[in-house]
Amino acid sequence: MEKIIEKIVQHRNRKGYTYENMADDLGLTPAAYRKIETGETKLTVERLFKIAEILESPYTDFLDLDKDVLNQHNHDNENVYQQKIDNFYQENKEAYEKLIQSKNEQIELLKEHLNFYKEKSKNN
Repeated sequence: MEKIIEKIVQHRNRKGYTYENMADDLGLTPAAYRKIETGETKLTVERLFKIAEILESPYTDFLDLDKDVLNQHNHDNENVYQQKIDNFYQENKEAYEKLIQSKNEQIELLKEHLNFYKEKSKNN
């Protein structure tokens, strides 16, 4: 939690915001906001989201996340997604090929019927 608060302070300072600015935007007193940054008051998820919005930064900038782990997770998700697309394509390709084969069989059957009736009409 300390690292999150440190990052909030860094972002706040970078923006040139004071306790008073943050407190006002959050609807708190400056003393109440100071307690958040000093750790006397626990930081809620909702408040973190609001602080991120005020500081115009994604909330993930404040979280102590291992970017390599996140990138690997995203890469893994992309691989799973691509595999699902490939499987979907393969399943559809197989269904398409079966439909074409069935169509070709129907055409051959109709040709046989046509020839049969042609021959029958010649004999009459």
